[in-house]
Amino acid sequence: MAAVNSLSFSAIGQTSGERKLNVSSARYLVSNFEGFRFRTSFLHQSVGLRASTTASASVVHCMSTTTDVPPTVSETKSSFLKAYKRPIPSVYNTVLQELIVQQHLMRYKKTYRYDPVFALGFVTVYDQLMEGYPSDEDREAIFQAYINALKEDPQQYRDDARKLEEWARGQTSSWLVEFSTRDGEVEAILKDIAERAGAKRSFSYSRFFAVGLFRLLELANATEPTVLEKLCAALNIDKRSVDRDLDVYRNLLSKLVQAKELLKEYIEREKKKREERSESPAANEVVKKFWVNTNTLAEETVTSMI
Repeated sequence: MAAVNSLSFSAIGQTSGERKLNVSSARYLVSNFEGFRFRTSFLHQSVGLRASTTASASVVHCMSTTTDVPPTVSETKSSFLKAYKRPIPSVYNTVLQELIVQQHLMRYKKTYRYDPVFALGFVTVYDQLMEGYPSDEDREAIFQAYINALKEDPQQYRDDARKLEEWARGQTSSWLVEFSTRDGEVEAILKDIAERAGAKRSFSYSRFFAVGLFRLLELANATEPTVLEKLCAALNIDKRSVDRDLDVYRNLLSKLVQAKELLKEYIEREKKKREERSESPAANEVVKKFWVNTNTLAEETVTSMI
């Protein structure tokens, strides 16, 4: 993989020339970006929830039981829709509905156990995907409904993500990978992850975890190519999986930026045309067809990224 700094979130935005896509080029992006879908062939496992006593108060364990039956995907989606009843623009709703299905399958795997690095990764992904949402208040309300639907604590996600971000900003490359030699709340969290991953118990690697790792490196300005390798080794994580998922995530954000820019340009262009166009039935029909085609294109583009 290229040097870590080549994946910087701040560098993912395209130049104005690169963002100006026509419809045919957008469809090309759709047809050539089918590889990001999470695998959905996981078996549903029975799980129970208990607090961790080994690393940090913020760590939650999910252990298998013989009595508890996990909710179905439909029940999780229904819980989300009941908690947030306001309409969500289709370009965002398509992503959220697909994403909650995939996270449901992660959440109820037998080996799943919440950890703050996973939370940091999800918060990072969510904030990137929902950037530009019309209302900050609604964006946070959707986040609350989403995490609650998975029977987890949205405030814990935010608090743990913030805690790790603050910690990472005070690290150097060497300090970051040498967490096992130091004491501290975040160091204890990372030690617990390394222990569970090394013993191959109560740890389930995911793309959110990979994004969480990268976010730590980014905030610590750990741009040397070898830092990620050393951090993965210290955490007993397969670096090849992390490399692959970070490349996919970089492409996801790049395509998402382009999709949003395409939609924005069409909306602005059509708004200008409507102002210049008389309100005739024929003109209204053109506007109606435009919105149908634009929403369909946006949905297809974003769905292909998940």
